Amino acid sequence: MPCLAVNRLGGQNSCMQDASPPPAHPRDPLHGLTLEAIVRALELYYGWAELAVRIPVRCFTHDPSVNSSLKFLRKTPWAREKVEGLYLFMLREQRRGSGGLAEHR
Repeated sequence: MPCLAVNRLGGQNSCMQDASPPPAHPRDPLHGLTLEAIVRALELYYGWAELAVRIPVRCFTHDPSVNSSLKFLRKTPWAREKVEGLYLFMLREQRRGSGGLAEHR
């Protein structure tokens, strides 16, 4: 049975009842990740010292912590973009089979 709805102009439009929503961002590796998860993964993979070299911001260079980093990155879009970019780079390195930090230096 077709679904009919009346539009603003008084005409009828058919609608789809069984339409499923398209998959949300199927190829976006950042989709569904929190900034905290990204920062923690980078810290585990690179360590704070290497993060400070790759992205020289105070939250990584002086008394680094996840909380201070999150506070700064949430307020600073350009730094967040750099962190997200480094996370994507890390994922590519992992896919290629890089062993870890020893190979980064």
